[in-house]
Amino acid sequence: MDITTERLLFAFGLTLFAGLSTGIGSALAFYTKQTNKKFLSAALGFSAGVMIYVSMVEIFVKARASLEVVYGSTKGYWVTTVAFFGGIALIAIIDKFVPSAENPHEIRDVKDMKKEKINDSALLRMGMFSALAIAIHNFPEGLATFTSAIQDPALGISIAVAIAIHNIPEGIAVSVPIFFATGNKKKAFFYSFLSGLSEPLGAIVGYFLLMRFFNDAMFGIIFAGVAGIMVYISLDELLPTAEKYGEHHIAIYGLISGMVVMALSLLLFA
Repeated sequence: MDITTERLLFAFGLTLFAGLSTGIGSALAFYTKQTNKKFLSAALGFSAGVMIYVSMVEIFVKARASLEVVYGSTKGYWVTTVAFFGGIALIAIIDKFVPSAENPHEIRDVKDMKKEKINDSALLRMGMFSALAIAIHNFPEGLATFTSAIQDPALGISIAVAIAIHNIPEGIAVSVPIFFATGNKKKAFFYSFLSGLSEPLGAIVGYFLLMRFFNDAMFGIIFAGVAGIMVYISLDELLPTAEKYGEHHIAIYGLISGMVVMALSLLLFA
């Protein structure tokens, strides 16, 4: 598979955009009186809808088609399925062993934090652990965005936007406790951005480790694994967080809206 320099730069730029959107979360935390959690719930549901739909309808199908060319119909379908669940297993293992003193996706706005009596060292520890946990989680997301953009730029844009929305509450989770522990907005922004930088890092590592061997078989396996990673993230992180911070139907309406928008975009660019 021939990959041009322009396509590589475009894919990396999308990954950088998705990762650094954690800074939007910091801005929301510092420059709004209170986070609009209903809107955030709908946005997270929307992101989950985009990621689930595109994973099952587009990414898995393309992975299967690529692997069937190499291995034949039956074996190719088996390899695709195993790679899909392999992606789920990989992100589940990362999720299990990530050190976390608090839920890394806990959304706390400025008003809420002022009401809580937590000492500075505990707040700082909460923010630092959240930054570490989110950075580790973001690594495979960067690979997912990068790989998708290389294969299909329009698909890469959709995934990058979905992951960017997903990263907004992560920016809040990192920056708010660090700010209240230190009183330093710059430090809070820095660690928020740092946690997001693991996404372009995932893209770089993925490129140097995998692109030397990038053929139809490797593409199919990676793409199927990416589909599994995105489904797991949607079900384990996005939807539970959307449910927690908004009404049930707000999250579901956001989910369905994301699927509809993704379906229409695929139809328009077909």
